Amino acid sequence: MEEQLQFQGAAMNGWMLMIEGCAAAMIAMVFLWLIQRRIGNAGIVDVAWAAGIGSLFVIFAALGEGPTAHRLAIAIMGGLWGLRLAVHIHRRGHGKPEDGRYAELRRKWGPDFQPKLLAFYQLQALTIAFFSLPAALISTSPSDLVWAAWNSAGLIIWAVGWIGEWIADAQLEAFKRDPMKTESVCQRGLWRYSRHPNYFFEWLVWVGIAIFCLPAPQGWLAAACPAAMLYVLLRVTGIPATEAQALRSKGEAYRRYQQQTSMFVPWPPRKDVI
Repeated sequence: MEEQLQFQGAAMNGWMLMIEGCAAAMIAMVFLWLIQRRIGNAGIVDVAWAAGIGSLFVIFAALGEGPTAHRLAIAIMGGLWGLRLAVHIHRRGHGKPEDGRYAELRRKWGPDFQPKLLAFYQLQALTIAFFSLPAALISTSPSDLVWAAWNSAGLIIWAVGWIGEWIADAQLEAFKRDPMKTESVCQRGLWRYSRHPNYFFEWLVWVGIAIFCLPAPQGWLAAACPAAMLYVLLRVTGIPATEAQALRSKGEAYRRYQQQTSMFVPWPPRKDVI
């Protein structure tokens, strides 16, 4: 009976953290929407999204009463992921025109752009809360939860994903800065084996986080995060928008790259494409 009450209490605390985190994210996104109106760059939401998730991981871990080792690990996993991605996105867009994806939305939505963008920002707030679920599950776990093999496996997979994503982004940035390049499409390093290695390793990060959460009460719920991330990357704002923009800017060179190279999972390129 006592164990059941402890389990129910942990679940209730976890959902309370999620609700509070969601409310904070929604308020923050209203302020961010007002800022983008002033500066004319809707792409700042991408930086805020990564930073928001990473921040909630750290805050939940600090506020929770779960086992210290687990909370420290989940804070590092989410915090480092959010910090690296936010800094990368900021550096990539600093001093440059608005990202092509948002410029296209600005063109398509016309006079309805700002109200629709506010709704889009609020949707981002909801996804920030959603992707903070693993931190809530771990941070509100019973304090006597022992470190399990699943935790170690998840931490290792997360590390592979985090390092792989960092390498992929660094390789692409180096390609863009190379004044001697003759090709218009990056096919160097990991980009030779996948058209979106950064997205693949991004997904792997969340697989690792979900596996890390398995020993926690209701830890299986964290599997929703890599599942949702995979759907977003493959079907929504990840690969579809990125490839549409690449086709507009690079044309036939990118079409050939599509024919030769795996879309997502790194794989040896095809040799039979003429």
